[in-house]
Amino acid sequence: MSMPYRETFAAHVRLCLLRLLDEAPGREANSVILHDAVLAYGLKCSRDSCAAQIAWLAEQELVTTRDIAGVVIVTLTARGQDAAHGRAIVPGVRRPGPET
Repeated sequence: MSMPYRETFAAHVRLCLLRLLDEAPGREANSVILHDAVLAYGLKCSRDSCAAQIAWLAEQELVTTRDIAGVVIVTLTARGQDAAHGRAIVPGVRRPGPET
């Protein structure tokens, strides 16, 4: 049985966020930049939804977050980097496809 659309979409957004952070300088970015980048990849989600996915990733210890004057800074953890590259399987995060 396949996952419902909402769960599948969330898993794609989570992988996208991890991969974006892996490419970011210092492996960190603020939540506003991450939301804009997720949209650029064709994953249409609200700011609230993106914030919820970042919070979920933090609960799974794939990222850490800190608030600086109302701006959330998101940092990739080693576990998050492993998930972004498919070296770790995390239920709820889409596994990346094979590198070409």
